[in-house]
Amino acid sequence: MTVTSEAALRRSRTRSVLLQLLVAVLAAIVVVPLLFAAIGGFKNTSQLSYNAFGLPDPWVPSNYIDIILSFSFWRQLANSVVIALATTVIVVGLAAMAAFVFARFAFRGREVIFTLFAVGLMFPFAVAILPLFVLLRSLGLLDNPLGVILPQAAFGLPVTIIILRQFFRTIPREIEEAATIDGCGTFGFFWRILLPMARPALATVSVLAIVASWNNFFLPLVILNDPGWWTIPLGVQQFYGEYSSDTGRILAYIMLAMVPALAFYGVAERQLIGGLTAGASKG
Repeated sequence: MTVTSEAALRRSRTRSVLLQLLVAVLAAIVVVPLLFAAIGGFKNTSQLSYNAFGLPDPWVPSNYIDIILSFSFWRQLANSVVIALATTVIVVGLAAMAAFVFARFAFRGREVIFTLFAVGLMFPFAVAILPLFVLLRSLGLLDNPLGVILPQAAFGLPVTIIILRQFFRTIPREIEEAATIDGCGTFGFFWRILLPMARPALATVSVLAIVASWNNFFLPLVILNDPGWWTIPLGVQQFYGEYSSDTGRILAYIMLAMVPALAFYGVAERQLIGGLTAGASKG
């Protein structure tokens, strides 16, 4: 028994060391490029040519300062924030109501309709861009933030409904019955009881919607031709085209464009993981 226990302990330690090495490698894959870009933003092009991985000599803080003082950068940042928040409000609001119906009501064709939403996960966004462009042009939504917000919300509905439906199904029926006995109607139960209990799941889908909107490049590229409505991804492309020969300035712009997303994820990471595991732990 002692020999067996020692062998099991060695195997456990070996697995732990291998797991730590794997985590370290994955962390290096993520962190090293970020550090290279952050430090490279303090260099000029000549320094990046002969001293790509060393510290700047001299430091060139003007790369960052010029961008921070640029009005266009902050305008693009504000556009991204507005579009992401509006998309999130629409997609989470509609998906919560649809998921509530799919989870708490039994009616003919429920699973068929739900399957149609699930099929939406396999529908590539790029396939729909041409008919979507024609539709938005006929509605007069080109060069309009609604032309980005509404399609993003539509394409975000499937995954949001699936996550919320699974969470709503874990809420015990006894709670709903007790609320009904106390005189709480269907909408009252949904608004006053179910949604507060579903805060972890709502936080999760909100984070997913915000991140998806923030990173969306293709749709704003097609819909928004007015520089006044450009988002951060379009700003990065425009900045790269304007300063293609100034690599240090481009790296500075990319890092500053990433800061809001990294900060947001750092704040919302616990909510994201907690919401994804809440349904499983309750089940």
